[in-house]
Formats: sequence, structure tokens, C-alpha cells
Amino acid sequence: MKSFSNFLSEATASQQAARLGLVGDGHGGWYDKSSGEFVAKTEKGTLKFYNKRQKIGQKDPAQTEKEKNISDPNFNDPALQQQPVQQEPVQQVAQQPQAQEPVEQEGPPPVPKTKGTLTVAFGRFNPPTIGHQQLMDVAAQAASGDEDGNYLIFPSRSQDKKKNPLDPDTKIQYMQKFYPAHAEYIVNDPNTKTIFDVLRLAHNDGYTNVRIIGGGDRVKEFDKLANNYNGTTYQFDNIEVLSAGNRDPDSTKGVEGMSASRLRLAAAEGDFNTFRSGLPPEIKKSEAKELFDVLRGAMQVKEGWNIWEIAPKLDFSTLRETYVSDKIFRNGELVENLNTGLVGKIIRRGTNYLICVTESGQMFKSWIKDVTEAVTNSDAPSGVPADQRLVGTDSHRKYVESMVPGHTWGRQFINKYRKK
Repeated sequence: MKSFSNFLSEATASQQAARLGLVGDGHGGWYDKSSGEFVAKTEKGTLKFYNKRQKIGQKDPAQTEKEKNISDPNFNDPALQQQPVQQEPVQQVAQQPQAQEPVEQEGPPPVPKTKGTLTVAFGRFNPPTIGHQQLMDVAAQAASGDEDGNYLIFPSRSQDKKKNPLDPDTKIQYMQKFYPAHAEYIVNDPNTKTIFDVLRLAHNDGYTNVRIIGGGDRVKEFDKLANNYNGTTYQFDNIEVLSAGNRDPDSTKGVEGMSASRLRLAAAEGDFNTFRSGLPPEIKKSEAKELFDVLRGAMQVKEGWNIWEIAPKLDFSTLRETYVSDKIFRNGELVENLNTGLVGKIIRRGTNYLICVTESGQMFKSWIKDVTEAVTNSDAPSGVPADQRLVGTDSHRKYVESMVPGHTWGRQFINKYRKK
């Protein structure tokens, strides 16, 4: 009979981790999903196990001899040899690998792939900027070479006074006004909260491939995250991620420097001239002033506000000071990744990054400049919005639908939003 470590050595690191119920951080590390404990690391194609009694954020106790040896594939655990009854489940798995196949093959529902490639862009657009104009232009251009030529723009659904001051409906209203060439491709749906929601919809709509357009500073993040869960959360033959252009946070001119962060800061400081320079040039002054006032009202800027709270990328040193002093983003808190919309519990704090796990067990890594406290941690009003409380109205129906997991499977977004 094979020892437990010999059995593990016959599988790849990912297969070993799946059978042990571990989740990866995308960098070769493996964690216990329930506790967030760092358990193992991929080395030469197999798992190397680490101190099982380590405590995150604390000094690890000394390893026992068993813990030192357990990563050795030739190590035979005496405890396993003395307790044959406890070996039975492992023996069954080793001799009958077919019993594990349904678990390994578990993934998205099978959908006939009847369409080619869908190009998508997911972002906050809070507020819309000249840089977002370029993002949409690149998406349209990339899609033009496909047989279907389909592209869709998905604004995120998050809202808070500091980093996401405009509510989704208001934000999308201005996007459609400012970018008329792309207005019909901007999707306003309460169920596309994360990039995963968008990819599931594309999978469910029968697309064979998907192309994601993002800012130059987000290409690696989208590429790694989207491909990590291909085959488990959705299924595509190919996932391509393209850059819509590089950004320069130190620049104050041109598309490269005009981020939404800089426009929020300009609004908070009452600097209309800078604010207007970050919008498409064809927008009228009156329309720019209207958005400027709406944004300031939504931000509710008061005395004592901090730049890092409104535009963290423009005051990273203060953000990191606050983080290192453990005043924000503590272990166990819920945070949202501003680039992908994913909400997860912090299970590990790095020097300037977080390892988080979503409620459904998806692990993601985020730089502290790219996260914000999830709505459940904020002091924003909670519950059903005032305009969605009346039973029998379309608003109430949409709100209730948004609370039902998986109810959007099979929706046909292309036909719904394309002009006839």
C-alpha cells in the first residue's frame, strides 16, 4: 500500500492542492481556505509543505521533525502505518482515481459555443474621463477585426463617498452622453458587479473566446486572474488581455495623466479647470460644470479629508503609513478590489498588498492602492434603496432578482443592448 506522501508525488501540484482543499495565491503559494494559513509552496512541480502550526502575523513555532520531513516524497509517516483504518480513504483515492474525476471536472455549466470572440471592458468610470474614451475606442477597434465584431462596456456597481461617489445610474447616464459613439454598448445591469460576472455572462451567451481591454497598469492583474479561473468559473478556448494605453500618475497633462483619481481630487479641491481638462474636449463647459457639481455633492467633502482616501495613487506614502500602523485593511475585514469588483475577506497582509478570499472561495491578491473597504464595512446607508421598496414595481423586481445567486445565467446581453 502506498504512503500518503508517495501518492501525492504522483500528481501535479495543482491536483495535490485540489485534493487537499487548498487554494492558490497565483504565485506558487497554497493556503488553507478556512483559516487562511499558508500551508505549502510549489517547488519543481510538487508541493512542499511548511509548518502546519504557523500563525499569520506571529513568529512561527519551531518545526517538528515530522514537519521537516513531510515534503520528502520518500518519507513514510509511522502514524499512517500504525493506523490502517485511517488510511482507507487515501487508499480508495489512490486505487480508484476515477472517483475524483467529477470533482476535478466540476466547472461552469456546459453551453454550446456558437459565437466567436466578445471584447469587454470592465471599469469604475467614476467619474468618466478622457482616458475612458481611449479605453472604449481601443475596445471597438479590437472587436472590429472579429467576425462578430461585438464589444461591451461594463461599469462597476460600487458606490461610496470617497472613491466611487457617483451611483451606477448617474455614472452611466454621463458616460452615454459623453461617449455617444459607444452609448449602445454600455451595459447598465445590477448583476455585473465583478469581472467574473462579465466573463460568466460571455460564457453563457455562447462565446468561444473573450478579449479583455484594460489600462496598461491592469493588464497583468486581469490576465492572471481571468486565466486562473478559466475552466472552473467559465470556459473559453482563449482569453486575451490587451492594454488601452499606459498611465503616468505623475503626469498632469494628456490622456496618460488624467485618471479618475485626479479628477476626484480636482473636484474635492474645487479645481474646475483641472477637472474639465480631464474630460473629452468636445464636452460643453456647462455639461462639465454639471458633472463637477454632481461629483462634489456626492463626495460630501468636509474639512479634514485626506488625499489618500479620495485618490490613493496620488498619495501612496500616507496610504502605506496608515496601512502599516494597522488602521486600515485589517485581517478578517472585507475589501473590494477596485479594478475587478471582487469582494473578499483579508486573510494575509503583506508589505503593501493583501491576499483575500471571496465568499465562493476564489483567492485574489490586491495592492493596497487598488482596494477599498467593502460596503458592509462602511458607514453608508444599507438596505433596500428608497426607490426600490415599493412592491410590484420594476425597480423592486430588479432589486429582488439581484439577490438571487446565479439568476442571470443564460441572459442574452448582445441582443438586448444592440440597436436593431
